[in-house]
Amino acid sequence: MRVAVYSLGCKVNIYESEYVINLLKNHDYQIVDFDDVADIYIINTCSVTNESDKKSRKIINQAKRKNKDAIVVVMGCYSQIRSGEVEADIVIGNKDKSHILDIISEYLTNHKQIKRVYDLSNQEFEDMTITNFENHTRAFVKIQDGCNAYCSYCIIPYTRGGLRSKKMDKVIEEVSLLVKNGYKEIVLTGIHTGRYGIDINTNLETLLDELVKIEGLYRIRLSSIEINELTPHIIELISTNDKIAKHLHVPIQSGSDKILKSMNRRYNKEEFINKINELKKIKDISLTTDLIVGFPGEGEEEFQETMATLKEIGFTKIHTFPYSRRNGTPASTMSNQVEESIKKKRVREVINLSNELENTYYNKFIGRVFDGLVEARREEKFVLTSNYISVIVNDDVQNNEIVNVMITKVDNDKVYGKIVK
Repeated sequence: MRVAVYSLGCKVNIYESEYVINLLKNHDYQIVDFDDVADIYIINTCSVTNESDKKSRKIINQAKRKNKDAIVVVMGCYSQIRSGEVEADIVIGNKDKSHILDIISEYLTNHKQIKRVYDLSNQEFEDMTITNFENHTRAFVKIQDGCNAYCSYCIIPYTRGGLRSKKMDKVIEEVSLLVKNGYKEIVLTGIHTGRYGIDINTNLETLLDELVKIEGLYRIRLSSIEINELTPHIIELISTNDKIAKHLHVPIQSGSDKILKSMNRRYNKEEFINKINELKKIKDISLTTDLIVGFPGEGEEEFQETMATLKEIGFTKIHTFPYSRRNGTPASTMSNQVEESIKKKRVREVINLSNELENTYYNKFIGRVFDGLVEARREEKFVLTSNYISVIVNDDVQNNEIVNVMITKVDNDKVYGKIVK
């Protein structure tokens, strides 16, 4: 049977969808593009905003239109909290994705709708192991699921459930298998990665200590981590061990103490800046972030405070989002909601600052040589450095090759270079 898989949202969803693809291929299902006509469509949904819900519904409807006789499988965050409104043959939340073969087989036998959505507040980690990551040079490894932070704007603790971690020996085994299969860079991902191990009597720094020992592993990258989860030992590891990427994505969300408190973030501006100043002692480190503008109660004063904070920190890049009301979260019922036109204006201001900061960061490396991994993307080849610079090259190099590249030019946020011996 022909199966098409569509993944919305975060890196965790991408990992889980890749696991499903691997599982199906190993059991003689033919994987086709989502644009093709398939016998089974699997949509791994996102629900981080109301807009994400709309996009999930749109993709589900597209699948039905492509082939009215196809089996439509909907899983993920949207189906976890909106299962009652999902019209599909098979509805799974954020548990039992690893049982997709049995669930499809049950449907093919009985031809009756299947709904499997559970309370995730007290579940164990659902083990998945990937040995091959189709069409990716770097491989993701999901080490953790769930979140207990309950930021006031975020639905994820409700869609993903409580904190739970993959056992350390299983993580080491999976990374070792991927390295054996030719993957040189591994990206560790989770819903709240910095809290890895809290439920199994270990922690992220202990895991990193073990992973750097794996022979043949070129680089380990953290997908995202909260500022208050960067321990002195993790900072030391990043500084001293070349296997740990010199890049961290650390969400700030706001640069105003008033707004941070209203968001229920677990730090204040001073604590964030102090930790950033520690990180900046690491040579060449790149620090990127997420920012929400137009959160309820963010007046011009709070926004200007945020802008001042961003300039003081000097991130490499700022991923900025206008606040989007998410039904079911405390922030959605707060007064002082900000007008959409003001949000758009503030987003533009932050994007302009981000572009300026990004160019400043890249330009200081002109003439410098970095090692990195070659990746091919469409017609373009680039080298991804430890500090997350995508250096475009025209040299005759192979995908997944480790090379040295000299940065020669920066033009419109694009970085160019040439391979050197």
